[in-house]
Amino acid sequence: MNVHIAGGRVIDPASGLDVQQDVYVSEADVAAIGKAPPGFRAERTIEAKGLIICPGLVDMAARLREPGLEYRATLESEAAAAVAGGVTSLACPPDTDPPLDEPGLVEMLKYRARSLNLVHVYPIGALTQGLQGRKLTEMSQLADAGCVAFSQGDAPLPDPQMLLRSLQYASTLNCPVWLRPQEPSLASGGVAHDGEVATRLGLPAIPKLTETIAVSALVLLARETSARVHLCRLSSAESVEMVRQAKADGLRVSCDVSMNHLHLTDVDIGDFESNCNLIPPLRSRRDLEALRAGLADGTIDAICSDHTPVDDDDKQLPFAEAAAGATGLELLLPLTLKWAEESGVAMLEALACLTSVPANILGIAGGRLEAGRSADLCMFDPTKSWRVDPSRLRSQGHNTPFAGRQLAGKVLYTMVGGQIVYE
Repeated sequence: MNVHIAGGRVIDPASGLDVQQDVYVSEADVAAIGKAPPGFRAERTIEAKGLIICPGLVDMAARLREPGLEYRATLESEAAAAVAGGVTSLACPPDTDPPLDEPGLVEMLKYRARSLNLVHVYPIGALTQGLQGRKLTEMSQLADAGCVAFSQGDAPLPDPQMLLRSLQYASTLNCPVWLRPQEPSLASGGVAHDGEVATRLGLPAIPKLTETIAVSALVLLARETSARVHLCRLSSAESVEMVRQAKADGLRVSCDVSMNHLHLTDVDIGDFESNCNLIPPLRSRRDLEALRAGLADGTIDAICSDHTPVDDDDKQLPFAEAAAGATGLELLLPLTLKWAEESGVAMLEALACLTSVPANILGIAGGRLEAGRSADLCMFDPTKSWRVDPSRLRSQGHNTPFAGRQLAGKVLYTMVGGQIVYE
């Protein structure tokens, strides 16, 4: 289908483009920006005055719950949630059931995703067999099957020798390793940040040392092995500073932050709000401000939704017993816009954290809006205000700490491969 998108503000962070122009889509690709290509005849025109047209969002951490956890969510429900949030490409962690540790599982997931024809799915392969931390997976075979990186998800990797071997092996293949920094012996049994709130509520605590010790070790190992290391979901001020120094030293280290940790602190746990039971735990106001500043100055590369749909039975339990995680695909854009407005970050830089930068880390072709590339587009009204109603979210998981909040920024159209998949 030929589509003429008229009168919108076109933003492409990869090229620095930020202009009021028309966009022309022909079949699966962007045919032109600005002037219509010769002989172009639109079959549909979208009036985009007041809208921003940007590359489809790229989410670096979205659990789709398939295979094995379909009682929490299905590929269909979460793909629908993704495009409703303007997300056209996403990386899914390997902590499914069974984990993504065999090529056949990866190929099945990619086939299922392609058959839906909604969102591009990029599997993150398991770093160790069964995520048990004892034996490395066949990374080369998993990469051939379509894995773009390797990770333990939230499963610990307590053996330093296994960690060293995994980075050495991945380095020889030039495959990135994604790890959430954690020293499991210090986090055992904990559910909340080690601070005043956890003490008052009597919740077992997770000190920041759990993360900072692990970040320090990973930085040293990245230096030793020259591996490409991505640190997932930083949560502390000290971690941000260590990454800042590692980048200054020229190490191949990148990192992301969850949208939740840009807006919430341990105070939001209130009286045992289980929707605020997250991994890593919500930390102090000082940590939140450091994360925001680190994202603004480029120390932190990208924002992810850390989308983790959980069924009601597992969430409506006492805080310490409730399953951790929050749904987030449909909130990623407005929460990023909220951070940008409150931090004085320009729209182009804010959208880079959701498009070109995560695409570069993933090594995929998405995250750009230019003639000749696939027409994966997000069109949104940055001023449209809406109230977060969990029952109206398309994700099968309605577990969000932002329920009832008023947010600005609403996706009106999402296009994947030139097809309008949400409006």
